[in-house]
Amino acid sequence: MKLLRYGEAGDEKWGLLDSERRIRTLDDALVHVKGDTLSPEWLGQLQQLNPETLPLLKTERRVGACVPRPLNFIGVGLNYADHAAETGGKIPQEPILFLKSLSCFSGPYDDIIIPAGSASTDWEVELGVVIGSRAKNVTEDEALQYVAGYCVVNDVSEREFQTKRGGQWDKGKGCDSFGPVGPYLVSKDEVPDPQNLTLWTEIDGVRRQNGTTSNMIFGVKYLVSYISQFITLHPGDIIATGTPAGVGMGIKPSPIFLRPGQEVRVGVQGLGEQKCRTVGG
Repeated sequence: MKLLRYGEAGDEKWGLLDSERRIRTLDDALVHVKGDTLSPEWLGQLQQLNPETLPLLKTERRVGACVPRPLNFIGVGLNYADHAAETGGKIPQEPILFLKSLSCFSGPYDDIIIPAGSASTDWEVELGVVIGSRAKNVTEDEALQYVAGYCVVNDVSEREFQTKRGGQWDKGKGCDSFGPVGPYLVSKDEVPDPQNLTLWTEIDGVRRQNGTTSNMIFGVKYLVSYISQFITLHPGDIIATGTPAGVGMGIKPSPIFLRPGQEVRVGVQGLGEQKCRTVGG
């Protein structure tokens, strides 16, 4: 099942993608669906619906982030060995965590705003894990029980802000529009092995990243369990699980960064793709 949200920013509604990739509205159906949003009970009832009986969305609408704005938007740094190597970083002994500002949360086709004064805005395609049930101190074996599904995330990053302006990474990770999410929330039954997905980035049609989640240092189950020891995870929270090699800062002999007027496409196998334009801030 592929869920999405459509409408103007801040006023999105739930929709479902049918077999012909058309959007079906869920306004009427949700009146009869019980349970907390994104919980196993809630998702289970939606999966019993016949998409062909749901109303079609008849007018073209903006597709927003595939979940409402989360309580926690958590990033994992240097979680692919090849990416750690290209940045000159060491392979971490434990996951490196940071929080992306919720003001960076945006849709999969919204503009990416390059901040004023930025010369080093970079791309990072990532597998996003969406939490479905409150998770605190969960074990690795039970971790996937708390996952609603998966989505595409672009962990857009301003490298100078991140590494040369002092303090934590958050300054380079949380600028407005630096967290495109979606287009779809794909239920976990359609992703039997989250550690066996390809993911990629293209900038103006040039393939820059081409990786696989099998190369994660810390896998999805471990990350959900590990993070829940420090941060209580809530339904709709997103974990961006790290990026493979091929980011702009790692290009040799000279890094390449985003500038206004470019097309940024990122995708994860089976989860859809994003297409954003870059604009000046």
